[in-house]
Amino acid sequence: QVQLVESGGGLVQAGGSLRLSCAASGLTFNNYAMGWFRQVPGKEREFVVAINWGGGRTYYADSVKGRFAISRDNAKNMVYLQMNSLKPEDTALYYCAADRWGVGSPNSDVYDYWGQGTQVTVSS
Repeated sequence: QVQLVESGGGLVQAGGSLRLSCAASGLTFNNYAMGWFRQVPGKEREFVVAINWGGGRTYYADSVKGRFAISRDNAKNMVYLQMNSLKPEDTALYYCAADRWGVGSPNSDVYDYWGQGTQVTVSS
């Protein structure tokens, strides 16, 4: 079955960096767009960034543009989220998700598979 497993979360001070990873299995990875979303308790899941199947197109939420960068390695079935200049408001549970249409979208409804999430906490 399809599995998406996030890792790399943790506690970091404001201004610091973290690199999240998402390992995918059970799917033809290079057919899928991948996205990162985040959620804070009591709030709706929020789009962060997406990348199309080939890695040639990316989409960023305005709140993370210039600070976060998504990349993928189709040979390893991995997607990464490099997060720099972290702010306390970036604190959330971060999820990766896979979209079979391959294009990439900020709409969480189009994603077919989701990981369990990795917690990112940014202290001030």
